[in-house]
Amino acid sequence: MEQQRSLSGSPRSPSSQPYLSVSVTDPVKLGNGVQAYISYRVITKTNFPEYQGPEKIVIRRYSDFVWLRDRLFDKYKGIFIPPIPEKSAVEKFRFSAEFIEMRRQALDVFVNRIASHNELQQSEDLRTFLQADEETMERLRFHETGIFKKPADLMQMFKDVQSKVSDVVLGKEKPVEESNPEYEKLKHYVFELENHLAEAQKHAYRLVKRHRELGQSLSDFGKAAKLLGACEGEALGKAFSELGAKSETLSVKLQKEAHQILMNFEEPLKDYVRAVQSIKATIGERANAFRQQCELAETMKLKEINLDKLMLTRSDRVAEAEHEYKELKAESEEATRRFETIVRRMNEEIVRFQEQKTQDMGIAFHEFAKGQARLANSIADAWRSLLPKLEACPSA
Repeated sequence: MEQQRSLSGSPRSPSSQPYLSVSVTDPVKLGNGVQAYISYRVITKTNFPEYQGPEKIVIRRYSDFVWLRDRLFDKYKGIFIPPIPEKSAVEKFRFSAEFIEMRRQALDVFVNRIASHNELQQSEDLRTFLQADEETMERLRFHETGIFKKPADLMQMFKDVQSKVSDVVLGKEKPVEESNPEYEKLKHYVFELENHLAEAQKHAYRLVKRHRELGQSLSDFGKAAKLLGACEGEALGKAFSELGAKSETLSVKLQKEAHQILMNFEEPLKDYVRAVQSIKATIGERANAFRQQCELAETMKLKEINLDKLMLTRSDRVAEAEHEYKELKAESEEATRRFETIVRRMNEEIVRFQEQKTQDMGIAFHEFAKGQARLANSIADAWRSLLPKLEACPSA
């Protein structure tokens, strides 16, 4: 798992420098039927003074990781929140050893990316996730991840629907979109990257499948060759038996290499597909912040015009209108600051993302090439060692 350690970007051993290292280990199935789930030991080692001590071990389940991701996404607008692996939609795969290990590995990468991020590692929610007892986490989960998280969310949902319906009925134009050449370039890059990564991941999956199918075919052939050898004469029978044994040995190597491709090549590609989707969610948040800023600015202009009219007519509503204008101005300024913060963070995040992607993809492709070279050499050596014995068999 050394490759995945490097993917996390977090140190795994204490040093004199400030450090925060997390390990997601020991997945265990708990419960039965539809209530069954996997729990993980999450081990934190740190010298951060705000933590309870140098080491803490807690038990967490998948929904706890979802809670942490959602909390960070709500609070850190503009930051690319690391993605988590999706839930398996197929019941029979949910508790397979391979799926459990893939998820454990992906969750380990997820939490260490947060722990190694300069801003996210300071999050109070991260400290809660890494230190709170199971009962506390369950209460927090229940509060945040119900069908409707809280009444405010329900009201906001109705407001959003009402607003969209009103726009359609009244024939309003679509909100103004941000016009920025660099931003347009970023969006184009992100959408193109998602397509290319998804295509690469699809073919990596096919490579895994091909290795497994070839491994199974060699295993079946090996068994057949050994049975054939058992009913032949001594020299020919021995040659067939050795051919069968070599085939079975190579079958094992192919299955192992298929697993390596899955864990160290296909999974990192899939993780980056998820990472790009997280970036797209942040782009969506930026678009919302820009629209809100524009709408408030426009509303403020109308309020200002109305205020001027009231002042000219010496209306007794001037004081009330001035108060409303000041409140709206403060809200507009806050919306502008929020949008500018998102822009600043995104500019920093895309640089960090590209640097990390270059490193991680370099490791993944290097490991893939090494594995393929190793497998090719093993296959060539195995067949080559068998040739003299087959050539020594008496010909008809």
